[in-house]
Amino acid sequence: MALFDLPLDQLRGYRPTLDEPADFDAFWERSLGEAAAHPLDAEFTPYDAALSTVDAYDVSFAGWGGHRIRAWLLVPAGAEGPLPAVVHYLGYSGGRGLPLDHVVWPAAGWAALIVDTRGQGAVNHHSAGDTPDPHGAANPQAPGFMTNGILDPETYYYRRVFTDAVRAVEVARSHPSVDPARIVVQGASQGGGITQTVAALSPHVKAAFIDVPFLTHFRRAVEITDEDPYQEIVRFLATRHDAEERVFRTLGYFDGVSFAARGTVPALYSVALMDAICPPSTVFAAYNHWAGPKEIEIYPWNGHEGGTGVHRAVQLRKLRELV
Repeated sequence: MALFDLPLDQLRGYRPTLDEPADFDAFWERSLGEAAAHPLDAEFTPYDAALSTVDAYDVSFAGWGGHRIRAWLLVPAGAEGPLPAVVHYLGYSGGRGLPLDHVVWPAAGWAALIVDTRGQGAVNHHSAGDTPDPHGAANPQAPGFMTNGILDPETYYYRRVFTDAVRAVEVARSHPSVDPARIVVQGASQGGGITQTVAALSPHVKAAFIDVPFLTHFRRAVEITDEDPYQEIVRFLATRHDAEERVFRTLGYFDGVSFAARGTVPALYSVALMDAICPPSTVFAAYNHWAGPKEIEIYPWNGHEGGTGVHRAVQLRKLRELV
């Protein structure tokens, strides 16, 4: 994929007008309030991960609607707590996998909560998921998750996912090995979009690492990329010619640009200029709106894989600065 989006000098100044409903904040206050009516009921069960330097816990907690959400908590073996923690959100279609898939954070001396994404991971041969979505679809949908319940923000799939993700921060804070004042949220692609959201909605996040975020600047994304998952929305609209207004009204409650405009904690973004899945202009739209301290790492010759291990090293060094 060659460079296909705006040139870098224009990306640095690309700051589109927010496209959001007037009751955006009220919608999320109500959504989180409804979830808070369910006790968190976090359970941490020791798990034999066959790792001599990491203690693993199989985690379960009540997310949106009281539905049980699975996660892993990983803690450096023998470390004196409470420790700072990374809450990690997963990319599209992936599940939490196994503890050994996520050892970089405890290897660096941090606790890590790896949060399953409801309904995902069943068809991903790299990382299986363990969390169903019992709510189900509220309307006929294109294959995938992007149009599940999309005709109404009350029923949209990502209302449940984002609420689960905010609750996960509370789960991390509740464990005695974790310092509740030192929580950093992190994710790439779908996980990056979720990270933007949680950093804006949770008052307990210290910093956010947001990599090639998905779920951001929907209108532009569907107009300039022919890659999935954004194309799921296009395929839905190709057969539902009467639904465009309702679809984009719903997406207005879930757009990462609006969450970025409400993010006030320090943020480290990353973007890849050849990324056709999460186009660079959609990432810069959020970054340029981020309301708090911010930095962005730019990878000119990479696609959606972003900075890979090089960028993880950047994040680990940033973690040392934060704590």
